[in-house]
Amino acid sequence: MLAPVLHGGVEADNPEVERLGAAGVNIVDGRVRSIVAGDDGHVAAVELSDGVRIDADAVAIGPRFRVRAEPFASVGLKPAEHPTGLGDFVETDPTGETAVPGLYAAGNGTDPSHQVLQAAADGARVGGMISFSLAHDDIEAAARPSANEADWDHRYGGDQMWSGNPNGTLVNQIGGLAAGRALDVGAGEGGDAVWLAEQGWNVTASDISQRALERVAAETQRRGLVIECHHADANALGAFDSGMYDLVSAQYASIPRTPDGRAVRNLLNAVAPGGTLLIVSHDLEPMRSPIDTNEHSRPFDPDAYVRLDDFAAALADNSEWEIEAHEKRPRPPGAASASHHVDDLVLRARRRAH
Repeated sequence: MLAPVLHGGVEADNPEVERLGAAGVNIVDGRVRSIVAGDDGHVAAVELSDGVRIDADAVAIGPRFRVRAEPFASVGLKPAEHPTGLGDFVETDPTGETAVPGLYAAGNGTDPSHQVLQAAADGARVGGMISFSLAHDDIEAAARPSANEADWDHRYGGDQMWSGNPNGTLVNQIGGLAAGRALDVGAGEGGDAVWLAEQGWNVTASDISQRALERVAAETQRRGLVIECHHADANALGAFDSGMYDLVSAQYASIPRTPDGRAVRNLLNAVAPGGTLLIVSHDLEPMRSPIDTNEHSRPFDPDAYVRLDDFAAALADNSEWEIEAHEKRPRPPGAASASHHVDDLVLRARRRAH
């Protein structure tokens, strides 16, 4: 025989309770104090707060679920009573977003009836909705700076970082090239761009940091030169004009690697037919040698950034290109950072004229 005990949280005059009583269900309005076991250790009865015992072979408990939303109370999130009476829940729209903009909820926090598989599926669905929302925000705010851009803007927010001299390898490598249009990728404060302009090149200085380009512009004006400043992320779609530059130079550029190698393609595509690509980077091998981590730490992960070997791999067996130099060389004296102890890795390639 089924004997529902209200116990607490449900009033006896609740219309649902009244209908159950009218249907012949023996409803007990009381509070359970304990579950009584028989001599065999099995359930024998439930004892109410007034001492009355109700014989029972099994006890089914209908718990009320409570969302642990306290950490979000400060931003205005308030759970509501779920229509089923199972407890409270967090109300969301069809995408999973709560009444607090930018705050999402999923699983049995939004529906107490969810079991594990349902909650997991709902979490995956809402995760997809969040991704769509973030993508929409990025499209709506196309000028939103990346973490890399914010980092470099911060670095260029203080005193001058570099000497202002051109990189020695650049000076040594482009001797004999006729001046034309040049793209300096990762121009920084403009040491290379200014030197190229003084040699007669029509220079575009590109950098992810607007603050760096402001320094280039100031130095350009001071010297009476003309240099175009191009604020761009080398990994962005259409970062540079395609096939427009007789020289594309990247001297120690810190460009994060992406799975699709977009930055490498962007730089290669920027070189005009008959033009030259010049990539110079630090020799990374010393950074991979074992160190005592109790005494030292790695300044950064070199493999997280575009490497010279990435360009070499893209040019290998490419009939459009001729690799003219791919080697390690001692860093020349008189460069922008002449005290640096590592060797240079140099890649110079020419794009064959059509």
